[in-house]
Amino acid sequence: MFTAEINRGARLNGKSIRVSHTPDLKRSLLATGFSYNIKELKDNNIAHFEDFLFASQAVRRPGSASLDLCYVACGRLDGFWELELNPWDTAAGWLIVKEAGGEVTTFNGGRYSHYLKEILASNGKIHKEMCRILTARK
Repeated sequence: MFTAEINRGARLNGKSIRVSHTPDLKRSLLATGFSYNIKELKDNNIAHFEDFLFASQAVRRPGSASLDLCYVACGRLDGFWELELNPWDTAAGWLIVKEAGGEVTTFNGGRYSHYLKEILASNGKIHKEMCRILTARK
């Protein structure tokens, strides 16, 4: 069970967790997801998926944004991005990543809000590289 408290750190089954130390994007393991209405969306995440396939070690698509965020927090993943999410998909995971030493923003590096439809979370070391890729096509 993943837990976190503001200014008290993040834990997995009661043990403290930290984000990974992967220093650059080309060596990173990333995750993302796709909206249920992918066929109707102009910005459907497929272009970003392709960009990160070539820029990183690998990209996974596990299927649960909240769990993907927890995996960033405990170092199983180095980064995560997704579109078309809701507050219940990201609120807990956002705090867990932050408390584990990670970074969570919008695609352009701006302040994240649970009410926005995009999220970028990382170990912090690859965050700027991920922002650059996510904003390059706009």
